[in-house]
Amino acid sequence: MTARDETLGKPKLLLIDDEPALADFLASAASMAGFEPVIAVNDADFRARFASDAPSMVAVDLGMPTDGVEFLRFLSEQQFEGPVLIISGFDRRILDSAFRLGGVLGLNMIGPVEKPARLDDLETLLRGHRPIEVE
Repeated sequence: MTARDETLGKPKLLLIDDEPALADFLASAASMAGFEPVIAVNDADFRARFASDAPSMVAVDLGMPTDGVEFLRFLSEQQFEGPVLIISGFDRRILDSAFRLGGVLGLNMIGPVEKPARLDDLETLLRGHRPIEVE
């Protein structure tokens, strides 16, 4: 079985975080939860990956060079229906405000998760929002 065979049929989780170590950490939790993680490195990469292969779920860091709220607006404009996880090191009030905004924009918000997050907590959260596989 090749690595590609192992990812066939897995739901994709598109994530963006400007800190590579934290992006890898979230990607590990996504893999453990049964997702195929797809890491975007910047705004243009996120939009291109979203357009080329729509994910089942999205995880957004609010503290990006591009304001994380802009990603929420983009997802709303694209009428994305999958779960959207906000993860950030910002103050809890900012996380809660962004979470409420996502809901107002019609997004299926989950979390928010404050950094630093525990790997097993992230895995549990992601696993709970993984789409049911149809064979």
